[in-house]
Amino acid sequence: MLRIDHIGIAVRQMAESNELFRKLLGEAHFKVETVEAEKVATSFFHIGESKIELLEATDPESPIARYIEKRGEGIHHIAFEVDDIRAEVERLEKEGFLPLNREPKRGADNKLVVFLHPKSSNGVLVELCQSIQQ
Repeated sequence: MLRIDHIGIAVRQMAESNELFRKLLGEAHFKVETVEAEKVATSFFHIGESKIELLEATDPESPIARYIEKRGEGIHHIAFEVDDIRAEVERLEKEGFLPLNREPKRGADNKLVVFLHPKSSNGVLVELCQSIQQ
């Protein structure tokens, strides 16, 4: 693993949360993106070499909507940048981690992503992400 790429935070209202984090971090978000396949809108803030990703559901049946309904707003996942996502998934499976999706899928911020089940990582939803080469 190379570094913490970002921390994902589930929010109810993106506009209000963007303003809150602008005040907290002292600068505005630098990117807004919708991932239709996941039914989520995202907003990214820089924090040092990492990012904060705000996640707002675009559909009441989306994973983020269900997460907020069950747990409320808050930290949703931690994402680690990797060089070779397929090799990392294979390595982690051998170590006993359970991928939620074995095959990487396209996520926000021009990344391929795989999530690890929280049951295999002390209750933390872990995202592995690899930049897509242009």
